[in-house]
Amino acid sequence: MSEAVPLDPEDRKIITLARSARARNGVPEGAAVRDETGRTYVAGTVALDSLQLSALQTAVAMAVASGATSLEAAAVVTDAERATEADRAAVRDLGGPATPVLLAGLDGTLRATVPAGDAQA
Repeated sequence: MSEAVPLDPEDRKIITLARSARARNGVPEGAAVRDETGRTYVAGTVALDSLQLSALQTAVAMAVASGATSLEAAAVVTDAERATEADRAAVRDLGGPATPVLLAGLDGTLRATVPAGDAQA
C-alpha cells in the first residue's frame, strides 16, 4: 500500500485484514471494522440463496453479535468505485455518522475515506 498521505497504523491494519479476508475466502469483497475497544472483526461477502450480505455488512453484524457497542473505523477492499449506501448505513447504525469508512482497491491501496453519514459518498 502506498498512499500519498501516511495512514494511521490501526487503519492500515484493518485494510490489510480486509484484503486478507477477500483473498483467503475467494469472495468479491473483504471488510474489517474496529470497535470502541480496538477489537477487529473481519468478514467477506456472503452470497447464499437465502442470505445476501456485503462484506462490510457482515463485519458489522459480527461486531454486534460479539457485543460491540460502537465502531471507530471500517474498511472495505473492493473493485467498486464507492462504498454503497447500505454499507455506510450499517456502519452508521453502530458507529455514528462520523465513523470513517476506508475504501481500498483490490491491491490494498486506499482510494477514499468517507464518513458513514456522507450522502454523497
